[in-house]
Order: sequence, then C-alpha cells, then structure tokens
Amino acid sequence: MAGALGGLLIVDKAGGWTSHDVVAKSRRLLHTKKVGHAGTLDPMATGVLVLGVGRATKLLGLLTLTTKAYTATIRLGQATDTDDAEGEVLSTVSALHLTDAEIAARVQVLTGDIEQVPATVSAIKVDGERAYARARAGEEVRLAARPVTVSRFDVLARRDVSAGFVDLDVEVECSSGTYIRALARDLGAALGVGGHLTALRRTRVGPFTLEHARTLDELAAVAESDPEARLLSLEMDEAVRTAFPHRDIDESQANDLRNGRWLDPVGISGVYAAIDPAGQAIALLEESGKRAASVMVVRPANL
Repeated sequence: MAGALGGLLIVDKAGGWTSHDVVAKSRRLLHTKKVGHAGTLDPMATGVLVLGVGRATKLLGLLTLTTKAYTATIRLGQATDTDDAEGEVLSTVSALHLTDAEIAARVQVLTGDIEQVPATVSAIKVDGERAYARARAGEEVRLAARPVTVSRFDVLARRDVSAGFVDLDVEVECSSGTYIRALARDLGAALGVGGHLTALRRTRVGPFTLEHARTLDELAAVAESDPEARLLSLEMDEAVRTAFPHRDIDESQANDLRNGRWLDPVGISGVYAAIDPAGQAIALLEESGKRAASVMVVRPANL
C-alpha cells in the first residue's frame, strides 16, 4: 500500500486518540513500520494530523515548521492545571460580568508576535524528558517563554453559561509551536477570571486541510473493501509539489543531485523542490552563498 518512496497520509484524528495511537494504527493499515507524524495533536483534540510514510518520513521535520489553523472553544471563569478540560480545576470565578469589548481588547494583546509560556503538559523536553511526563509525576515544571506568532485570533461566538462561565468559539491561525491551551489560559488570566480550553480542532497544517483528510475508520473501511487500495492522501511527488515551491531542472542537474552534488543557486529563499523533466521530485534544496545544496535527496542514485 506504500511504495518505496511513500508519501503523505492526512488523517482527521478523532478525540481520545494520541498521535502515537494514530501512527500505530496507520502502520497496520499500510503494512509498514516506516510511518511518522509532523507535530503532535493532543488526545482531546481532533483534526488534521500529517503522517509521512516511507521516504516521506524525511519530509516531516521540514513540515513541522509551517503554520497551523484551529477552531476552538475557550471557557472563561475556570482555570485547570492542564489548561484544558481534562485537568483538575484550580479556580472557579464568575465571568458573566465581562463585556465583549473587554474580551476583544485582551484577545488583541494576544495577537501578533508574542512571548508565550507553553502549557505545562506539553511535549517539550526538559532535561531529556517530556514536560508532561514530569508534570504527571508530580514535579513542578517551569517552562521558559518563547516567541510565537498568532496571525489570527477571532472570536466567532459567545455563550454565557448558567454556571457563570463564558464560552468563546474562536478561530486561530498561528506559527508552529503555538499552544492554543496557553492562549486560553493567558486570556482568562488577563481578564482576571481564569480560562481553559474545552474543545480543539486543527483545520490546517501548512497547505494540508480537512479536505485532504480522512478518519481512521474511513481508511480502515477502504482497506477492508479493497486490500490493494492506495491509502495515501498524496504520493511523494504530489506531496512535495503541494508543500514546497519548486524549480525545474534538466536531467544532468537531476543526476548531480542524485549523486549528492549541488547546483548553482537561482535566488529562491527557503527550502524548495527540484523537479526533473519527467515531473519527479529529485531533491529538496536550500541556497547558501554560491550553492543550492540538498537538505533531502528524494530520489538518490541507489534507490
């Protein structure tokens, strides 16, 4: 089900599944151990999870640097120790007195280039161990603030709940490494009432959206009805073309890249693909000085 090159599988993750659970299930569906994911998604969260299969696992480190988009629900009036609904409640205060203008002003402060302290139960490593593992073991975890970009933070709807809470449906577009739970926490703290996340759905990772995605149940049904079906969302060449800008190269240049040599630069910034006359992705390049050198050879000479 996955050839030598492989490609990308875009999964619409269900709630309750860890990213590792999705990888394990996908390995069984695709009959290959060479499956990885580009960025974790919390068990509570649903939506787009990008998996690399075969040689496309080498793309994942580059894809994790891209922007992401989410829909979420933030509850104002209650703080938890995990900044989401799965944690223990730390405080409860009525938020019904908050005006829309007050909320909008604090949302604006959390938009743009900001410094954010990640959620304590994040996957960030502290002295070689995940922060969430240390936190669940009872350790006090202190994470340093880091720069992130929130390019969009829009409140779509407000619901006042009888218990004194205010629920906000929001849309967020942000840089990789931004924690939506932390936005909920910081918004609630800035408003003096506490806040946490009650729902999260990732709608986009870079160019890959829910339109590309299928649930694991859908994929399993396809595999059961046709064991020879191709389950990948995008084969390698299509995945590379979708995710990166590209330049066209001739066969001589393609041969150079296959054998580990570099090309002359053409003035393209960032990582981009080199496409041969047959439309095949040969390598991903990055320019520095007088060289356009490979950061990944998609089709090496020995493949």
